[in-house]
Amino acid sequence: MATPLSDPSLSPLAVVAVVGLGTMGTGITEVLAKAGREVVGIDISEAAAAQAVAALESSTARAVARGRLTEEERAGLLARVRTSTDLSAAADADLVIEVAPESYEIKQEIFRALDGIVRPETILATGTNALSVTRLAAESARPERVLGLHFFNPAPAMKLVEVVSSVLTAPQAVARVTDLAIELGKEPVAVGDRPGFVADGLLFGYLNQAAAMYEARYASREDIDAAMRLGCGLPMGPLALLDLIGVDTARTVLEAMYAESRDRLHAPAPILKQLSEAGLTGRKAGRGFYSYAAPGSATVVPDALTPAADGGAAAGREVRSVGVAGSGTMASGIAEVFAKAGYAVVLAARSEEKAEAAKARIGKSLARSVDRGRLTAEAAAATLDRITAAGSYDAFADVDLAVEAVAEDLEVKQQLFATLDKVCKPGAVLATTTSSLPVVACARATSRPQDVIGMHFFNPAPAMKLVEVVRTVLTAEDVHATVREVCARIKKHAVDCGDRAGFIVNALLFPYLNNAIKMVQDHYASLDDIDAAMRLGGGYPMGPFELLDVVGLDVSLAIEKVLHREFRDPGLAPAPLLEHLVAAGCLGRKTGRGFREYARR
Repeated sequence: MATPLSDPSLSPLAVVAVVGLGTMGTGITEVLAKAGREVVGIDISEAAAAQAVAALESSTARAVARGRLTEEERAGLLARVRTSTDLSAAADADLVIEVAPESYEIKQEIFRALDGIVRPETILATGTNALSVTRLAAESARPERVLGLHFFNPAPAMKLVEVVSSVLTAPQAVARVTDLAIELGKEPVAVGDRPGFVADGLLFGYLNQAAAMYEARYASREDIDAAMRLGCGLPMGPLALLDLIGVDTARTVLEAMYAESRDRLHAPAPILKQLSEAGLTGRKAGRGFYSYAAPGSATVVPDALTPAADGGAAAGREVRSVGVAGSGTMASGIAEVFAKAGYAVVLAARSEEKAEAAKARIGKSLARSVDRGRLTAEAAAATLDRITAAGSYDAFADVDLAVEAVAEDLEVKQQLFATLDKVCKPGAVLATTTSSLPVVACARATSRPQDVIGMHFFNPAPAMKLVEVVRTVLTAEDVHATVREVCARIKKHAVDCGDRAGFIVNALLFPYLNNAIKMVQDHYASLDDIDAAMRLGGGYPMGPFELLDVVGLDVSLAIEKVLHREFRDPGLAPAPLLEHLVAAGCLGRKTGRGFREYARR
């Protein structure tokens, strides 16, 4: 039997009502009117309606000043918008978008009222990012016309729109709204109904873990945020982003997610409740994880938790020469970094041939920098001259700092540290670049655990600015100070963290990647839609599946296993799909196939 939604003569959603004229509702109104739609903005508050009109006038005036709109276009846009405080103003709408507060009671009351106002073929969309679309639809007189339409803030700028279907939603309704999103210049992704959908579902779990990491005093707020910006290329650190979103909003979203999933990773960190109940909800309150110049200000001001400029650190040891152990990409990259900074470098491997090959790789890297104008030929030659290739670790006898970058295997690293203990002079600092193994286990392989520390560089080492400095319970203060001073000299940003699996970056990054895999495994959304959602909605430089294929699925699985083993959280168990792909030899770009297929070189 035909339904009103299946009528091919229906209008292309020419008249749209927006219910709720806060920041999001006003932004959606602007987007719709700019695309030629007649928009009815509805809010129970006359003041909110007037403020929305004023905001539209202001934002469109700025657009004219910047040459993005003409005065004629602006006048037409504003003429297409009218406001009301009465829901009956939606009677002629082809589509109603509800962006009222995140409350089932409020939203259900709106939907029940709309059932008696709008035409049978009118589509009803909720802008919720945390509540169940299915639950809202089930209580509607026509559940087949109810769906989710989740815009991102600020709506005029953000390209992503999540189109959320429940099991009750008619495909025709989804198709019509998807077409509208494309006409609005947005990139719609189709998702099923679960708390947080795709973007927020992945984002808020990550934010929650960052809050818990800070609450546990594992790392400072500044170091957590810097690690994720510099280590992952994110536009904002997680704690600064929580302040921007609103700590109370994040807590609400996480509570809804946890109620549905019962995944401990979604259980709101207690600090979110404490800050919310204290009124410290982030930028809007002038204080959250950080303190701000005024409520609503983006300017961070120093407070009692701001680190001192000098850090109060002990004096470090003198470092003039550096030994780098290994012959792979990471070892050669680290050697290049130290040599560029003026250090005498000994690059040692298990054979002279391997060491010379690693030095040759550095020569090629320096030549590329010369070709790109980043380095003079003279500076490149001087850098390469500072590197001595050696086929034995005996060459480390006089180095002040030894950095190992060998295979990520604890037994291999322990054997190497036992060798360094015998070879290196007293007082030399011994550092491991491990990304997942316990630093203290390397330290215990020596007779001088106080001299051992973690220096986790990121690949490619010459380009990536971050170094995670990992102290064990045995690391001496002057060893920590030495490494901090060395990081400054090689122009790297050092962040401090304790000796536990994943340190900062991997401990926050890989559960997020694992959750993305689970979404695909559960047929919740496609690879392409998830990648698009995180690039467009979260500001990530790469979607999770692009990143997994670059990192390598075998490497990712190994890190997931380490995290699961250390924290014993069921939510951290590697997704079976990841294990299956690794078992099949689909390891990502390096094998030509991972989550996607790649052209063979």
